[in-house]
Amino acid sequence: MNAAGRLGAYAAGLAVIFTGAFAGAAALVPEQAVAAWTHSEGSMDGHAGAGHAEQPTPDASSTAGSPVQGVTSERGGYLLGDITAPTAVGADGELAFTITGKDASPVTGFEASHEKRAHLIVVRSDGTHYRHVHPVMDDAGRWSLPWRWEAAGTYRIYADVVPTGSDGNVTLTRTVDVAGSLEPAAPEVSATAEVQGFQVSLQGDLQAGSPSDLTVSVNRSGQPVTNLQPYLGAYGHLVALRAGDMAYLHTHPEGAGPGQGGVSGPEVKFATTPPTPGRYYLYFDFQVDGKVHTAQFTVDTTGSPRAATAPTPDQAPTDAGTADDGHGGH
Repeated sequence: MNAAGRLGAYAAGLAVIFTGAFAGAAALVPEQAVAAWTHSEGSMDGHAGAGHAEQPTPDASSTAGSPVQGVTSERGGYLLGDITAPTAVGADGELAFTITGKDASPVTGFEASHEKRAHLIVVRSDGTHYRHVHPVMDDAGRWSLPWRWEAAGTYRIYADVVPTGSDGNVTLTRTVDVAGSLEPAAPEVSATAEVQGFQVSLQGDLQAGSPSDLTVSVNRSGQPVTNLQPYLGAYGHLVALRAGDMAYLHTHPEGAGPGQGGVSGPEVKFATTPPTPGRYYLYFDFQVDGKVHTAQFTVDTTGSPRAATAPTPDQAPTDAGTADDGHGGH
């Protein structure tokens, strides 16, 4: 090969390298898996029968159109502003934020999704101290709710909203540091959780790059719980976060939504597609006797992200607590 030919081949090789670098997760995940992850029945809890379906919109965090959600403060022209909150453990205060649009002005028009105009997920970076709450917006577009931190550390805050006129749910995130004596945690892989007298278990396999079916079962004192009440338009909500970067993984339920005054149980079925191998934190919210509880699982995927075949995952949960809309944690 002459010099010109060698230079041409070298340039082509560089193009491949840089394209791969920018493609990130998209280079590892089959197109159908990417579409499945970005297109869900709703957003953070992704429940069918509760509203609308999110449109597959490229995330601003990747120039290659990676489907990773919940890793950036901006998406589709919407920006999650600085978050104000108490700076130390045990201090009562307020958690507040504003979302601005393409014109840099606060957005005040939002549609309800799963019975709320905003869902806020707050979790420490090690996967512990999870909360799913619902702030209130004033006329100026400022969202807020009373707040108290129960443990020190760095927290990820996800705002899941549907701005009026948008294509669907927008999930934005920022971090908040909380001062205090830090006690790091490392949730162990587990597919069972004990939650205030309830025994919650997770069945099914998570296989990277493949649609995976999961079933959550709720028991109390060894007996199946058959009076699961609708919560935010569904019998249960499942949030999944990828350990490490805490990327947001959408899940959606199988079957129809709850009817008026209906109850269900002991099983709630979900479907999801983990984009990459690794560990995931799963949080299941359910309501019994008017009280919402949260079961946490820690799951390891199986298989290769290149194999878009039948699901086969490895999962695991830890323990849980009670969901709240204010200060308390678990």
